[in-house]
Amino acid sequence: MAWSNFHVGRNCGHVKWSRNISPKLNVSSGQTVTFDAIDSSNGQLTPTSDASAIGTLDLGIANPVFGPIFVQDAQPGDVLKVEVINLEVADWGWSAIIPGFGLLADEYLEPELKIWSLDREKGYAEFKNTRIPLRPFLGCMGLAPGNDEELSTVPPTHHGGNMDCRELGVGSTVYLPVQTAGALFSCGDGHAAQGHGEVCGTAIETPIRATLRFELCKNQPWVTSPQYQTPPLAQIANPLPDLGTYGALSVSPDLFEAAKNATKSLIQWLVSTKNLTRSEAYILASVAADLKIAEIVNVPNYEVSMSIPLGTFF
Repeated sequence: MAWSNFHVGRNCGHVKWSRNISPKLNVSSGQTVTFDAIDSSNGQLTPTSDASAIGTLDLGIANPVFGPIFVQDAQPGDVLKVEVINLEVADWGWSAIIPGFGLLADEYLEPELKIWSLDREKGYAEFKNTRIPLRPFLGCMGLAPGNDEELSTVPPTHHGGNMDCRELGVGSTVYLPVQTAGALFSCGDGHAAQGHGEVCGTAIETPIRATLRFELCKNQPWVTSPQYQTPPLAQIANPLPDLGTYGALSVSPDLFEAAKNATKSLIQWLVSTKNLTRSEAYILASVAADLKIAEIVNVPNYEVSMSIPLGTFF
């Protein structure tokens, strides 16, 4: 797909949300912008990297976003509507276990790195006896805060940021509450595939080219944090057969503990039945399995599920 008339390149990266960063473009409502974003390691990992590279990562420059763009007439209280028109991933990506990071960080203490070959024609990445369908999205889409503080791009905020919501692929629309004049939108953190939860801390991280259309919306007071709309499932390509899912349920009075235990149970099943190591199973759960709240009303115990499509395996 050709670039739009407006383009933000890889030289426009930054690692803080701030209204004091000079905008790279000035656009009006209704215009389309193409962004070229490097991967979330900020180029520190390459297709030839191995696990030793995890130990030398400079996390201070990780998770860059690209922009910002100034949207004319945007003021605090408005809403920026962002339509995802097109996403083009690279032919490679990476997933990692980074010590101290991830849902099960207390159990996975050694660094691991998986370099993926992304078959964009077939629509999946292959690993041992598994195929992961490519379902690209931007992990980060957000706006600058309404004051002079500088915020890290790692945690999400009520004005977007590192949301890591896999629903925000092509055909989706995101609504973000404007905090400062011009909105100052940036994006990045390309993902080729991710499960709900991103439990090991990474998806299939990849450089990405994103084409987005912007519209300024007035009088939408219900948007006080990110909201979104997705296309019908029938419009989302899936090259794998639908064979149902296999899931693990966990019950606990603590949702976080329930999430951890459901993930551990699915990992155990993957190791026992799919010829994967614990680290391989943890990474697979992060990029292909879905962590969800199954029940939150039968107090004092809550229930979390962790499931994976059976079509993943061959």
